[in-house]
Amino acid sequence: MDFWGGLQPQEAFFFYILSIWSLAWKGFALWKAAKQSQRNWFIVMLILNTIGILEIVYLFRFSKKRMTIGEVKEGLKTLFMSKPKTK
Repeated sequence: MDFWGGLQPQEAFFFYILSIWSLAWKGFALWKAAKQSQRNWFIVMLILNTIGILEIVYLFRFSKKRMTIGEVKEGLKTLFMSKPKTK
């Protein structure tokens, strides 16, 4: 018996991508809600799994300091384009 219960490789790949997508948005939104002392939003996002949809809505609409597309682009650019620091 395999780990995925008979999922095809394409289905498993989709599951991995969806999991990474959801985890990234959830982590960022939870961090921002905690930093801004928005306890109710933190609890709701922690309990509900909405594949990143609720987290994205929170970040761009309901956060005390709303995110902009420019901030997302800059964050991704920093994350993926930065050179590793050497000691």
